[in-house]
Amino acid sequence: MNYDVIVAGAGSMGISAGYYLTKQGVKTLLIDAFDPPHSSGSHSGDTRLMRHVYAGHPTYTKMAIRADHLWKELEELSNQSLFIRSGVLNMGESGSQVLEKKLIHANNHQIQVEILNADEIKHRWRGIHLPDHYTGLYEPNAGFLFSEKVVQAYRDQALLSGAQLLTNTSITNIETADESVTVTTNKGSFRAAKLIMSMGAWFGTVSHFINLPVRPLRKAVAWFEGDESLFDYNQFPGFTIGDGERSYYGFPSLNGSGVKIGRHDAGQLWSPNHPFEPFGYFSHDEDDLRGAMESFFPRAAGKVLKGAVCKYEMTPDENFIIDHHPHYSNVLIAGGFSGHGFKFASVVGEILADLTIQGKTDFDISPFSISRFANTLT
Repeated sequence: MNYDVIVAGAGSMGISAGYYLTKQGVKTLLIDAFDPPHSSGSHSGDTRLMRHVYAGHPTYTKMAIRADHLWKELEELSNQSLFIRSGVLNMGESGSQVLEKKLIHANNHQIQVEILNADEIKHRWRGIHLPDHYTGLYEPNAGFLFSEKVVQAYRDQALLSGAQLLTNTSITNIETADESVTVTTNKGSFRAAKLIMSMGAWFGTVSHFINLPVRPLRKAVAWFEGDESLFDYNQFPGFTIGDGERSYYGFPSLNGSGVKIGRHDAGQLWSPNHPFEPFGYFSHDEDDLRGAMESFFPRAAGKVLKGAVCKYEMTPDENFIIDHHPHYSNVLIAGGFSGHGFKFASVVGEILADLTIQGKTDFDISPFSISRFANTLT
């Protein structure tokens, strides 16, 4: 059977693209090696921060604003709560260029933020312990998304709109010819006029077709028992915190779940189809995270209530890849979301649909060009 578009990889970005394509009447086939939502991709682990202010290229902030609008739409379509506006507090050493750039972008886009010194932070959130030279940028309208529920909601809406989904289906080959693309899988071959590749940490399985400079990383997260009167999501925000060398992110406790924390930098290199060790396999899975909790949130440094691992897909500059294949104009590549992409899944799906249908997008996606890696591509 022929399709207008095949989407290879139906995780966060792919399933979103599938919905926005079928919503506009595009005959779409989604193919995934697993059964989304699942624990083998980058969307596992219950929650993801949703912030609007970025220190990087201005297009991130513009995309985050649009993503927020689309998250509201998805909540209405699915009739469920997917986004909790707990606020997000970004903390770092005073004079941090990252916080200063975020403040500039917030002012440029009229995003409500507060700048707080260490004493003000400790007074407002008694569970936080900060050195005196730290500063915080608080975004009250930010919060966190329920990542697996989001993927399920987009899956449901895509299927309701007419998309077809092949789960537990491995792609073995991709060929282009006569303005079409043929995708061969363990369940047969499928042809479409266009292909979107959004395979996350699994791009390495198709390196014969596109060899991206993306490093898959194993990342550990843990939920620590703490004082619920201080860390419950009704009074405690999501957070990021760094000391110039290490960078952490986290979430308030959800009905006794414990405070969730992960480390943005570091991680263990991983390759597709190799063992993916569970939380606790390495002693530093807990030790590193516990050290951060003891330093910054000592009243939430109790026992580990739960541990998990997920995957990052890191580009060298930590910017996304959203671009056409360097040799095939009917193939779109979306990858390298580098541990900060999930909040954009809604708008990235919309962008991929616009590029596929209209050949353009309203966003400046030049920072995501694949050509910046020209020397490393095959």
